Amino acid sequence: MKINRLEIENVKRIHAVMIEPTKDGLTIIGGKNRQGKSSVLDAIAWTLGGNKYKPSQAVNADSAIPPRLKIIMDNGLVVERKGKNSDLKVTDPDGQKAGQQLLDSFVEELAINMPKFMEASGKEKANTLLQIIGVGHQLAELEMEEKNLYNERTYVGRTADQKEKYAKEQPYYPDAPEEPVSASELIQQQQAILARNGQRQQWAREYDRILSDLEKNENAIEAYERALRDLKKEREALDEKRKAAEKTPAEMEMESTEELERSIESIETINRKVRANLDKAKAEEDAKHYRDQYMLLTNRIEDVRKQKAALLDNADLPLPGLSVKDGELIYNGQAWDNMSSAEKMIVSTSIVRKLNPKCGFVLLDKLEAMDLDTLKEFGAWLEQEGLQAIATRVSTGDECSIVITDGYVDGQNGVFAKEEPAQKVTGWTPGSGF
Repeated sequence: MKINRLEIENVKRIHAVMIEPTKDGLTIIGGKNRQGKSSVLDAIAWTLGGNKYKPSQAVNADSAIPPRLKIIMDNGLVVERKGKNSDLKVTDPDGQKAGQQLLDSFVEELAINMPKFMEASGKEKANTLLQIIGVGHQLAELEMEEKNLYNERTYVGRTADQKEKYAKEQPYYPDAPEEPVSASELIQQQQAILARNGQRQQWAREYDRILSDLEKNENAIEAYERALRDLKKEREALDEKRKAAEKTPAEMEMESTEELERSIESIETINRKVRANLDKAKAEEDAKHYRDQYMLLTNRIEDVRKQKAALLDNADLPLPGLSVKDGELIYNGQAWDNMSSAEKMIVSTSIVRKLNPKCGFVLLDKLEAMDLDTLKEFGAWLEQEGLQAIATRVSTGDECSIVITDGYVDGQNGVFAKEEPAQKVTGWTPGSGF
């Protein structure tokens, strides 16, 4: 629904104003500061939105007459507020009476209070869009999943970096054994060699003793020729013993413990190298493990982002190019603070229309921030979309549909007659010139 005609008397700075906005496009209410432009928008919001939009000082300070407000919608519905208490009267085209409940069914709150949306945070704007397209809850879950995966991946990535750095800092000893050396095993080996060497020393002493006895006997043979036979027999027996006790040079060769002694002395150095090699290998293995985890989490994050994109691609968005990214409203790839004034107005108006498709109009204040080309662009878009916008602008130029001076519309003679047909005020549309 759109506004066909509005009549305002004695509201804030307004004395008497009648406007018939253009049906599709932009109707600009111009004028200098403090002449009553914003009072028109406040009066429309009060008339249609209810007493919560009633200005704190609603009555014109120069008048003792109560405010009178009247709006005729394009379907013939008439909305009036008048009298001392500004009582509401709503009459449908069939003459039936209605009330605020009927107005609330087609008047979108943001349409008459656009600053509430324009001044909201980026997250609040995005949430508004998500709620109206019905994917807010699903997207919130995906956002949370992506955030958790991102945090986990960040931790894994940092850990992998630390492991890789630690691995690079560790020295490597190619000559070190793969496992730490056991001191007890080396000592046992040393003791076994010493035991064998002790046995060899015992054999040597025994051998020397036998040789000594043999020498004595030989000397006795020489000395005791008479006992030659007996001594020969004894010699033969001793000779047999000698043969039994005799060992090969290899068997008698002493084994060296020097290498084991050096190993025992350097065992801590060896084991330090072994531990360093093991630490390096473990760090490299850990780094690879965390890198694999990082890649896995990256793939999962990409999957979540694809789900988010698919969710928004399949949603019934109010405007092509409009989306939500990282909790912020995005239009044609631009965040809110990078959008042009026209783009911001287009986005806001589209969302308002989507919130309540029955509401075919919006109220916009302070369009002086837009240059004339931007006004044309925005007005063309409104006309193309079949939307009605009533806006104010600090200007008295030809882009203005009407100009208000001291509470009156220039060209309207004082308070208009209620029963007389009003002079139509044509809204500004592209191509109409300035």
